[in-house]
Amino acid sequence: MTLTIRDKADALGTFRFVSVQLMETLARWVPTTPELEVKTLFGRHIWDLAQHADALGRRTFELRAALHYSRRPAAAYGRELDRLTAVTGTADRIASMYDVLLPDLAGRYDNYLKDADPLLDEPSVRVIARIVADFPRLRSDRAAVVGERGELAAPPRSTNGLRAIAQMVEFRPAGEVAAPEAL
Repeated sequence: MTLTIRDKADALGTFRFVSVQLMETLARWVPTTPELEVKTLFGRHIWDLAQHADALGRRTFELRAALHYSRRPAAAYGRELDRLTAVTGTADRIASMYDVLLPDLAGRYDNYLKDADPLLDEPSVRVIARIVADFPRLRSDRAAVVGERGELAAPPRSTNGLRAIAQMVEFRPAGEVAAPEAL
């Protein structure tokens, strides 16, 4: 499937929106998470997600969209992101972010890479490949913290609703386009 420039900008803008939302969620959690090790984990990953959002935003500009163009995901996906911010309890937060949302996002990046033409969309492919390369380290960081704090390995209570996000195939509803002034 050949993506148009607008399709590419919209896809990367949606990835950017999600990266910013996840970054902001971690930032909201830091003050209310009691464990110092987890605060540190979240802080490191806030920076990583900010770097991802910045790289995606710069690429959207190259694709003739606004600098740091963001595009809201499908309504159901957006609701799941909103629900994520309300998760309480450290183990639930870790499970929601690292066992549900980040793997789902990694899968979406992988799908984009499979559909992208590596020659025609090489810059986007390179940006996303760099982001995807960070995901194993994020999981490893999480595993190290959970390993140090055995109580965080307890099964989470509140991620069941968030698991529905893995069932959602599209970020955007079919046929929906960005507002013309955004491009």
